Amino acid sequence: MRRDVFQAIADPTRRSIIHLIASQPLNLNAVADQFNISRPAISKHIKILTECGLVVIKQQGRERYCEAKLDQLNEVSAWVEQYRKFWNTRFDALETYLEKIQQDTSTHKRKKYAAAKKR
Repeated sequence: MRRDVFQAIADPTRRSIIHLIASQPLNLNAVADQFNISRPAISKHIKILTECGLVVIKQQGRERYCEAKLDQLNEVSAWVEQYRKFWNTRFDALETYLEKIQQDTSTHKRKKYAAAKKR
């Protein structure tokens, strides 16, 4: 079964595994030693990461090493970027609106103060 990258990063343990092996490949035992869950649970998480293409298992002698392949995260990055642009535009519009309200309020207060001073 081919899983989707979003499913892989949805779980905090899988995100931690990706972070752990992003800088250097580690064998399965070294990965499992970093977590307080069972080795079969870690194996299941690594299987999902492998099915998503975020991890490749390489055999070196009797050891199996997990290596991160983070190119797949480009899909996530592209998806997030479209929403970042949307929200930046919305926040810019909100900032402009709030500045206008603040300016209008200041102008109103000055006029009110000037009228009160004339009395």
